[in-house]
Amino acid sequence: MYCLVTAFTRRVASRNDLRMQNITQPKSRGVNRLRKGRVSIPGQIYHVTAVTNGKVPVFRQLSTGRILVRCLKFESDQRRATSLAFVVMPDHLHWLLQLSNDAALSGVVQNVKANSGRLINSESRSTGPIWQRGFYDRAIRRDEDLPAIARYIVANPLRAGIARSCGDYPLWDSIWV
Repeated sequence: MYCLVTAFTRRVASRNDLRMQNITQPKSRGVNRLRKGRVSIPGQIYHVTAVTNGKVPVFRQLSTGRILVRCLKFESDQRRATSLAFVVMPDHLHWLLQLSNDAALSGVVQNVKANSGRLINSESRSTGPIWQRGFYDRAIRRDEDLPAIARYIVANPLRAGIARSCGDYPLWDSIWV
């Protein structure tokens, strides 16, 4: 009986390993596609979206959302980026930022994700990644209406149905308000 159970367990484990390999390979290629064509231009304004690992609603708790907001503020305090608008949703972040003259977009976003992940894990006494690898970004043309983009970003909780007004949702900010 023991040999049959062990053999069955090995077969199931090897099938699961194969499934995991099939699942993880496209994700890593997807991250590479996100990087393709990414350019950090000093002074450029970007709309960045970063998603939590497995889309787990990490920021449903106000305390973890505030940790992320402090990490965004830290990047501004270090003069690597200026936050123009952001909203912290339960499972992702939208951030409108302007790069400083000596910062790279990937480095700024990586700092926010690494610092917030470390602090959230420390507070919750857990381990593991908080964020998915990579992020989405869109460079904003100078002729685009920045206040309209900021309104779109901060209105995310309204569209998601988790707030009736922006004032009801605590994890957002915009320089145009």
